[in-house]
Amino acid sequence: MGPTTGAHPCVPGRVATAVTGHPVLGDFTPLVERISIEEAFANVAGCTHLFGSPADIAATIRRRVRAELGLPISVGVARTKHLAKIASQVAKPDGLVVVDPATELDFLHDLPVGLMWGVGPVTEAKLREQGILTIGQLVTAPGRSLERLLGPAAGDKLSALAWNRDPRAIRTQHRARSAGVQSALGRKPTTEQVYKPVLRHLADRVTSRLRAKALAGRSVTVRVRFADMRAVTPSRTLDAPVSATAIVAEIADELVCAALSDHPLEKTITLLAISVSHLQKQFAIQLELPLGLPDENRRPGARQGIARWSADRAMDAVRIRFGREAVGYATAQFDRSRSVPDAFRELAEKDLVIAMGHPPSPTRL
Repeated sequence: MGPTTGAHPCVPGRVATAVTGHPVLGDFTPLVERISIEEAFANVAGCTHLFGSPADIAATIRRRVRAELGLPISVGVARTKHLAKIASQVAKPDGLVVVDPATELDFLHDLPVGLMWGVGPVTEAKLREQGILTIGQLVTAPGRSLERLLGPAAGDKLSALAWNRDPRAIRTQHRARSAGVQSALGRKPTTEQVYKPVLRHLADRVTSRLRAKALAGRSVTVRVRFADMRAVTPSRTLDAPVSATAIVAEIADELVCAALSDHPLEKTITLLAISVSHLQKQFAIQLELPLGLPDENRRPGARQGIARWSADRAMDAVRIRFGREAVGYATAQFDRSRSVPDAFRELAEKDLVIAMGHPPSPTRL
């Protein structure tokens, strides 16, 4: 859940909705911004007279999610979205961190720079080479060194966030630029027997959502997280938008295989995710001539591409009538005992619409 901006306390955390027919956060405030299936920001400044302090609200939310979902969550409470997100990270895996506005810089500056929103492995490595390991060291960097190191935009942004200057407000309405799903695996070996069924399951989930909204995407990205919590996110952009489960699953499989080959010392994975981006409407598929192209089986308008898409549409129709468990891919079966329940997953998934001119979400460099 998330913080508010300015002097408005926010409750950010790692799980935002419950399988009780309504969002947990929505029972406290209408100002909720969901940023992933398991993370959201909430502005609770206007409801403290009804439900108590932000810390009390956060504690109540944690109790309800535990009681109604059986899931642990971490929650951070702070004045800004950035600081609330960091607080929720510090609170992992199952805690509550409330940052007092009077001591927020003391709290922030002692933390590793890698916790900052927008600092990914590449940026963190660049900062480490300059001896910048904490957020406090970031704010004392001399002159325009950050600008020279990271570029003007990134340097200015990180400098502002290091001083907890974050004017972003809670956005309750925004249009998705991508669709994604993920599965936490615990600690599993990096073998095909482990990741192939998971990827097929994830591809099935994300593509069925796309087809339900008559959408397809040109870019497929996977996320592979290792035992030390480091993650890699290889991607591939296609010539034509796709929404067929088999096509997305095959591409994801190749991306994961390449990622593991690039990190041969990593023998354990803890999370897999697939996202499809560069979305556009797809009410029908334009047929293509059989030209014998090497990727013809993955071209949506080729004979095999049409066959795959048609099979998916038939399966979608069966699921609409008889439920999702009525039919599925045999290769998508895996042990999901540790994953988020499907009912919660379906409630948490955002509606998909095409983003037209909407500013992109923050990215990790």
